[in-house]
Amino acid sequence: MLTTKLVTTDEELKQIAALSAANLVTNISQEQKIKEGFVTWVYPLEVLQTLHKIIPSVIAMDGDKLAGYAITLTKECADAYPPIAENIEYIKTVFYKGRPLSDYRLYFMGQICVEENYRGQGVVNLLYNFHKQQFSPLYDIFFTEISPANPRSLKAHQKVGFQVIDTHRDSTGEWDAVIWDWTIPS
Repeated sequence: MLTTKLVTTDEELKQIAALSAANLVTNISQEQKIKEGFVTWVYPLEVLQTLHKIIPSVIAMDGDKLAGYAITLTKECADAYPPIAENIEYIKTVFYKGRPLSDYRLYFMGQICVEENYRGQGVVNLLYNFHKQQFSPLYDIFFTEISPANPRSLKAHQKVGFQVIDTHRDSTGEWDAVIWDWTIPS
């Protein structure tokens, strides 16, 4: 039975690092990228340990086996994980409902990934609904970016409630900026 929770152990962080590396865009075939999707940011164990001291991420577990993860990042994570700094600058330039995204109580999805044997079983919904349960009292907007080359990911995000608000190019490529606005009644 799958359960969702916040990360609490180094063993869980080790499993996140391994699953992330196994699905990294540079480590999988073109066929896998198209069929299964991919992740783009690298999360070594040491970085995950530092990030999770700042704010824990959400995981789905099947007993003691990781079924999926959804990494939580805040502005405070920028020193520990420099790739988020570009997102922090970017949200200052994007407007939503007439205000810069940076004016909202907002946090970032650092990455979401589901282990191959658990795909198609609703794990993305479990992870994101747990995010909403844990973090909606503190934040209004949940922000992430998705490569247009990863349509499986975009579809999964839209199914949960994310909406594309912008498309842009940064130093690493082209991205769809997506948000889940928790101020909108479901």
